[in-house]
Amino acid sequence: MTLHKPDQPQEDHFTDSALRPNIWKEYIGQDAIKENITLLIKAARERNEPVEHLFFHGPPGLGKTTLAYLVAREMNTQIKTTSGPAIERVGDLASLLTNLSPNDILFIDEIHRLNKAIEEVLYPALENRTIDIIIGKGPGARSIQLELPPFTLIAATTRVSLLSSPLRSRFSGGTFRLQYYTEDEIQKIIQRSSRILNIPLDAQASFAIAKRSRATPRVANRLLKRCRDYAQVHGYTRITKEVTENTLRMLGVDEKGLEDSDRRVLAILIEKFGGGPVGVQTLAAATSEEAATIEEVYEPYLLRLGFIERTPRGRLATEAAWNHLKKNPPQKTLL
Repeated sequence: MTLHKPDQPQEDHFTDSALRPNIWKEYIGQDAIKENITLLIKAARERNEPVEHLFFHGPPGLGKTTLAYLVAREMNTQIKTTSGPAIERVGDLASLLTNLSPNDILFIDEIHRLNKAIEEVLYPALENRTIDIIIGKGPGARSIQLELPPFTLIAATTRVSLLSSPLRSRFSGGTFRLQYYTEDEIQKIIQRSSRILNIPLDAQASFAIAKRSRATPRVANRLLKRCRDYAQVHGYTRITKEVTENTLRMLGVDEKGLEDSDRRVLAILIEKFGGGPVGVQTLAAATSEEAATIEEVYEPYLLRLGFIERTPRGRLATEAAWNHLKKNPPQKTLL
């Protein structure tokens, strides 16, 4: 768990967190969510109350953690951060909650990984600001109820379907799904990050990085930093189109943002199974990956690109996938 004031920088310019926006106007994209949260914050501050509990969900790298920090900064309060897997026992959660100061924010990332017993302790904490503690065991055990200070829980997850309905319903401030970014938004994020990293960036270079960033700021910043490294080592004073193309070629990132591992999944689907359909377990065995890795890591982006389809008989490579790998699809695979 970490605790700090969000307006006090904890990182230098070499960390991912250094690129995190510190004020609302620096946060690019997710306009509808920003509008809703700005209203919630303004109303809460006028009533001198904490913001109501918030829940963010969506694919990784879209800014869920950043939103939590921005809420804390706008409310001028401390934020304590942890994650679902880190809360192993009911006592861990009880310790977190009872050590909160008035109006603090508790941020739990990957909250879907809380076990059921711990989750149920959250219900009265969120609704009534109380927590029940069991003292002792067996017939002599007794329960005491502790009052909690006013606080805000902000939770985030990439797997909203794994969160129970009773817990989802207790986020009274709202449930918000973060959307993928447009290329224009990604370019603005890259340009801002290049200023923080203190290396000039050509317009053509920012466009090339944005196209390959999977519409995700975290990916965009990772590629930008690798371009910075390449420019530094090879004596460039700015990130040019040439620097970007050389860096992305070295990383194996193609014009669609696919990496070697993504293309390998497609290649095996096409070359070993004639484009499919093939079951995910069989595809996982052929690629030496776990089925969950195929479904959660590779498939989402390949589906977004329209390179594969899920059918009742298994995964099927589309004509676009064949064309991307520069292979001629047999007539039966045309969709």
